[in-house]
Amino acid sequence: MTSRIAQWTLDVRDVERMAEFWSAVLGYRIDQGDDGSAKLYPPADAPAGTPTVWLQHAETPKRGKNRNHPDLNVTGDDPDREVERLLALGARHVDVGQTERDPFVVLADPEGNEFCVLREPVRGGPETA
Repeated sequence: MTSRIAQWTLDVRDVERMAEFWSAVLGYRIDQGDDGSAKLYPPADAPAGTPTVWLQHAETPKRGKNRNHPDLNVTGDDPDREVERLLALGARHVDVGQTERDPFVVLADPEGNEFCVLREPVRGGPETA
């Protein structure tokens, strides 16, 4: 028996703004909750098991570096163009100690939550015999 990641949950101050941002980043559909939260659902053509995103309201702002964050595969073949698109949506570059040689670009969403745009897609992982 094992477990799989089903959902990424993020505490945010401005649920509506963050739902708009992450929906545009991921191409997900927004379902605004009656409780002040929002759930984002993958598009119909997403692979089975693609995680949902739940944005729950938090009164306090983010402090310090995230202890975990999403790494994003780019669906096209131009990660630099995708970074530019995300910056136009409201992301910003952040420095968490990465170097120019690292295979990812570190960004933060409008509330400062870090995430990475991968220069090479993550695939299934090492082959096992």
